[in-house]
Amino acid sequence: MTREIRIPSTRILGTGRYVPEKVVSNAEIEARVPTTDGWIRQHAGVERRHVAAPGEVTSDMAAAAGRAAIEAAGLTVADLDMIILATTTGDTPMPATAVHVQQKLGADLIPSFDINASFAGFLFALTVADQFIAAGTCKTILVIGADLLSRSVDPDDRTTAALFGDGAGAVVLGPSSGDGRGILSSKIHADGTLAHLLQTPGGGSAEPMNAERIAARRNTIRMQGPELFAITVRHLTSYSMQALKAAGLTSAELDWVVPHQANRNIVEKISQRLGYSRKKFVENLAEYGNTGAASIPIALDEAVRDGRIQPGQTALLCALGAGLAWGAAIVRM
Repeated sequence: MTREIRIPSTRILGTGRYVPEKVVSNAEIEARVPTTDGWIRQHAGVERRHVAAPGEVTSDMAAAAGRAAIEAAGLTVADLDMIILATTTGDTPMPATAVHVQQKLGADLIPSFDINASFAGFLFALTVADQFIAAGTCKTILVIGADLLSRSVDPDDRTTAALFGDGAGAVVLGPSSGDGRGILSSKIHADGTLAHLLQTPGGGSAEPMNAERIAARRNTIRMQGPELFAITVRHLTSYSMQALKAAGLTSAELDWVVPHQANRNIVEKISQRLGYSRKKFVENLAEYGNTGAASIPIALDEAVRDGRIQPGQTALLCALGAGLAWGAAIVRM
């Protein structure tokens, strides 16, 4: 029986990343909240995180990652037809941060917009860009995941203070060249009944900011960790297998797994359930912590540039974030 392997319309032409220079160690977190370096390492797998400098904003990081990806693709900014930025930490509520990225890159008057799907945002943006290229509407699209989460956490919250860092990762997408390389499948999903598990309750139309809400830190991330842990493992395992099936591949044909870098123990559970060795997983959680929508493209760029991921190899990308929103994609690099 012959398997039907999807012929990709879109491929990754280049990758890039940017992380701030400043590093915050676990010891610095330990000095501020009731936790320890050992607990953070054991339960989350984070050893340090990079945080933006004063005055540095999300669009700065996104533009830097975008430049690196454009250069890696062998293109110029003038070649871009669209910019899609996945972020939950925009420079301002309005306008979209992507327009600031457009301006900082010096791009033409091309459509530039944000997608907010939390930590799964990069996969949502990748999927949207794939549709534009497959339809022939656009030829070259810059997709960026960028988050400045160090300014979105309650610095005194033991649950979240140690988990998050800042950064940006990017890919340039273009039409596939007929050699089988490209996006073979993508599956994105959402379940709004679980929105309460991970949210920033204040700052929108439901809870406009005032002095009382700021004092209560309603404008910071709230997370129900244990329940979120179980759901993340279940959904990422299930939908990763669905993405693999949609690509027409077997698990034996998968070379790498690039998961959202949320928690070392989540990665271990997914590894066990998928039956893939941890050696197949690209992990950088210890160095960067959870960088939100930037997590997957940062890890992808690292693995491409250090030679782990080779041209023609197949990678599974998977992530889950607030919404709850989650997704998985199979990409032949």
